[in-house]
Amino acid sequence: MRLYRTLPRVFAWMFCTALLAAGGVFWPVARGTAEPMRAIPAPAIDEPSTASSETAVVAGGCFWGVQAVFQHVKGVSEALSGYSGGAPETAHYQLVGTGETGHAESVRIRFDPRIISYGKILQLYFSVATDPTELNRQGPDVGSQYRSEIFAANGAQKRVAEAYVAQLNRSGVFPRPVATRVGSLTGFYPAEAYHQNFAALHPDNGYIAYNDLPKLEALRRLYPSLYREKPKLVNVAGATE
Repeated sequence: MRLYRTLPRVFAWMFCTALLAAGGVFWPVARGTAEPMRAIPAPAIDEPSTASSETAVVAGGCFWGVQAVFQHVKGVSEALSGYSGGAPETAHYQLVGTGETGHAESVRIRFDPRIISYGKILQLYFSVATDPTELNRQGPDVGSQYRSEIFAANGAQKRVAEAYVAQLNRSGVFPRPVATRVGSLTGFYPAEAYHQNFAALHPDNGYIAYNDLPKLEALRRLYPSLYREKPKLVNVAGATE
């Protein structure tokens, strides 16, 4: 694990704890940025589906937090951390961390479209899981491996995603243009076992406490009908490509 992903988060968490103890107010922000998480309009165009299972793949910074958000969403049967955008032989954490593989830290979301639609998955992604206005970074994590990108599995998903990005930009709900890319899914490669369920297993980790637990609170507060208290954890032994 890279050292910078732990030490600065410990200091940030100590600051927040001290602020609360002093009676201050801490407003949850996405990935440690200055951009508060917020409710946003639902997509005007969504993907109709009669299937019992569908898959979405998104990237939005460190996959620990993105996975954690969707593990708490009703209708999601699995949220698996992994890598997308590059070749299979470079889908390894240490290589992806160089920012030279084309991969982004990503999450594959398997969901029941009869309970939650693809468009609603994207609404939660833009609203809670990532700051879509940041380019090639999320908060303190910098590099193309932390970019915000939607990897569409088919033409219907791509049309919904592109229309939604345009809708959000027209609405002015964010103070800056959406920087999220919409690309085609060419492959998803599960991350190492120690990355799976990381936020659920390590809620006291300084990085998780400062960057990712506020996302879960925002999900609960902003979308209570979609929030489930107990996360749907990955069966690491059974996770497959």
